[in-house]
Amino acid sequence: MSATPLLELRQLDVAYGGIRAVRGLNLTVNPGELVALIGANGAGKSTTLRAVCGLVPAAAGEILYDGRSITGTPSYQLVRQGLVMVPEGRGIFGQLTIEENLAMGAYSRNDTDEIRRDMAHVLELFPRLGERLRQSAGTLSGGEQQMLAMGRAMMSRPQLLLLDEPSMGLAPLMVERIFEVIQNIADDGVTILLIEQNARLALEVSHRGYVMESGSMILEGPSQHLLDDPKVRAAYLGE
Repeated sequence: MSATPLLELRQLDVAYGGIRAVRGLNLTVNPGELVALIGANGAGKSTTLRAVCGLVPAAAGEILYDGRSITGTPSYQLVRQGLVMVPEGRGIFGQLTIEENLAMGAYSRNDTDEIRRDMAHVLELFPRLGERLRQSAGTLSGGEQQMLAMGRAMMSRPQLLLLDEPSMGLAPLMVERIFEVIQNIADDGVTILLIEQNARLALEVSHRGYVMESGSMILEGPSQHLLDDPKVRAAYLGE
């Protein structure tokens, strides 16, 4: 693996109004890694991702992407640099068709042949989307919308993919399918930072994990070590 982390957070603080939602956060994601960030609701996980993507400003600290500071860089510029997020709640365009939603993922690209190839690859990953390309996205089930949001993100050719609660509200079979695809995307060489309520699943698919509590990082290490940690098992794995 490269000596330079693909993503590095140094002493990151994020505040909403006067409240510090994230405090002194340090985190690294190396090229080719799948890293999980777990913690209870309200721990500051989604806020961390939103700060990385430029959707909320950092109050202090630094965000480095591929060795360069991106603190304060607008989201649309980050997408062009290969940093892409699938947000909690999916954020699909309900009035547009599945095909139009996927095409939106490639809005900053003009390599038509490669876009066509990527579309074919996305439809291989998510055959269900291929069966209903002309259907309006708002008529899809929650699981299908999650597939669409992930497919749209893949159309922008991410170097680093941020996934915010991909299994939220989905039936167990669909959760299994989504996690299979996350594994496939990682196997294709895309670096992933995953936020997930289902701590066990997140740690089972990831290389390393971080645990957040009340805006601070309280634990980090290889995912298997965290799965075996009695504190993690009691607090997050329901044991």
